[in-house]
Amino acid sequence: MPKILVMFDGAVIKEVELSKDRTTLGRRPYNDVVIDNLTVSGEHAAIVKSGTVVTIEDLNSTNGTYLAGKAVKTQVLQNGDVLEVGKYKVRFEADQDGDNFEKTMIFKPPAAMPPAPAAPVLAAEMHGSIKVLSGAAAGREMTLTKIVTTVGKPGVSVAAITQRRHGFFVHHVEGNDRLLLNGAQVGEEPTALKSGDLIVLAGTQMQFFQH
Repeated sequence: MPKILVMFDGAVIKEVELSKDRTTLGRRPYNDVVIDNLTVSGEHAAIVKSGTVVTIEDLNSTNGTYLAGKAVKTQVLQNGDVLEVGKYKVRFEADQDGDNFEKTMIFKPPAAMPPAPAAPVLAAEMHGSIKVLSGAAAGREMTLTKIVTTVGKPGVSVAAITQRRHGFFVHHVEGNDRLLLNGAQVGEEPTALKSGDLIVLAGTQMQFFQH
């Protein structure tokens, strides 16, 4: 039976067999696979089985579902594919019979392989960082190496900075202390960032840079 491995920082925290035709992933407790993290939407994604074909579907999540560095809406999964769901990675493993079939499909047509390095090249051309301008951590600079980086103080105010193919975006995640971007309030809709933008969150001033 096919299964998924939910991983965080390289460690497997959940192993789930895909026994149902539709398996949902999300932060809400009614999902089949609950990932309790603010970077994961309440109803984030679904894994759908149709015969031997397994497909990932993004359920209009806030931060998106990524495969090989690219945002996907609906995508057929191959054995060994690793999805990025917020700060978590989800590895798909086909069942034993499907495994052998998948390997034949992957390695037989070498012409399909060269495009794969394109995603890292695109990501390498775009670098972002946040520099803290006020408070105890003033002067500290944080490189934005992940697809989703959360900043702020849990329980006070938290924002998420998301890296997409065409730039960086920021949105408010939780807290009554609203996120300010260049003096304007930002809500839960992602807003594009420009190099030099000033961010104020939970009383702390930060500046975004894109290199």
